Amino acid sequence: MFERSSPGKHGYQLPPLDVPAVDPAAALGPQNTRSEIADFPEVSEVEAIRHFTRLSTHNYAIDLGLYPLGSCTMKYNPRVNEHVARMEGLAWAHPYQPEALSQGILEIMAALERMLAEITGMDAVTLQPAAGAHGEFTGILMVRAFLASQGHPRKKLLIPDSAHGTNPATATMAGYAVQNIKSNQAGMIDLDVLARAVDEDVAALMLTNPNTLGVFEEQITRIAAVLHSKGAQLYMDGANMNALVGIARPGDFGADVMHLNLHKTFSTPHGGGGPGSGPVAVKKHLIPFLPQPRLARLNDGWSWNHDLPQSIGRVRAFYGNVGMHIRALAYIMAHGGDGLRNATLDAVLNSNYLRVSLKSYYDLPHQAPTLHESVFSDARQAKRGVRTGDIAKRLIDYGFHPYTVSFPLIVPGAMMIEPTETESKAELDLFIDALISIAKEVEETPDLVLTAPHHTRTSRVDEVAAARKPILRWKP
Repeated sequence: MFERSSPGKHGYQLPPLDVPAVDPAAALGPQNTRSEIADFPEVSEVEAIRHFTRLSTHNYAIDLGLYPLGSCTMKYNPRVNEHVARMEGLAWAHPYQPEALSQGILEIMAALERMLAEITGMDAVTLQPAAGAHGEFTGILMVRAFLASQGHPRKKLLIPDSAHGTNPATATMAGYAVQNIKSNQAGMIDLDVLARAVDEDVAALMLTNPNTLGVFEEQITRIAAVLHSKGAQLYMDGANMNALVGIARPGDFGADVMHLNLHKTFSTPHGGGGPGSGPVAVKKHLIPFLPQPRLARLNDGWSWNHDLPQSIGRVRAFYGNVGMHIRALAYIMAHGGDGLRNATLDAVLNSNYLRVSLKSYYDLPHQAPTLHESVFSDARQAKRGVRTGDIAKRLIDYGFHPYTVSFPLIVPGAMMIEPTETESKAELDLFIDALISIAKEVEETPDLVLTAPHHTRTSRVDEVAAARKPILRWKP
């Protein structure tokens, strides 16, 4: 844009002014106005349009192809969701509207709360949290408030080494110390290790189930019993609910509180810093501590109940990101119960198809059955000097977004892959062929992989310098 700039060019054309001119500086004050922006590019409208259109072709998107990111659950957002969210009466609703003019929006949020409670097997839901990590924080604050109401908020949280990376940060922000619980050889929690760790100072276990290896914690009901016997709570990270919806309900196997990621399980847009949505579902004993206000049925309509003396208070200025709520409700209603179950079964089937197809070419450290995702390692390729990051960069040359690199940390050189239910067998076969081809390249011409990507607009970057000395703007 700067290189195409020429003095005097304009991106607009207007007829001559036919009303008295007003000096902006006189109307707004000179401190609030400027005549021009120093060194700002001067281009025509078509040059501006073409510039940004060209930039858009540099992006990868779910509308272009598979996102195999493990743990992130990047699936297609159906256009019917977008259509509903853009309906005039919904898209233009304002959070300061009177309740009498907001009954449609309130009904949508109440319906979503009911459906999420049913899906999770919990007793109540709040839609306030704006993202998954925000939901974690909200849930742990409720656990703390509940335990404090019993006279002792306790001192620490137990977090497995297979948990999501945000869990320790949440614990620390909520005022708890973190105690790590190591996984066993199968990639699950060792019940004996857990039993020894749970004492009177433990507030809760923050458990991801299925965990970050894609493995379902088979002892989950016994895990919950160990915690409850000592007065501790079971917090479940619901980021991997895409493996459970319609099949199993966390509330039925002992979870006291959990968050959901609408952008993962229920297909609302994901990425770019937001908007997100991280509803929190709780069992009955935690309902008094939910964030306020709460939706309440009043006569023939909906209202807000602020009279909640034990509430942890607001965690969001307004009642969550309503556009995400609308999209999630549209997704749930379009599928219905059988459709949601089928989506889960397809996600698990797709993941296991990838796992079986690739295990002859990439090391699979854990042999336990997996659900919606699986984690390989670069152990075989590392013998040739090629690591997971190199394989991921070479995958870009084949037209695919890379998988999740180097996570979870309990698998050295991790390659974490989650195809979701979105992808067809034809797309999965292309992805499998690409990874098999790269595995063969590592054996025959490792330098080809070590210097990838080769066909992108930007070649391999210095990631350390980019992280430590980021250049966030171009200066003329």
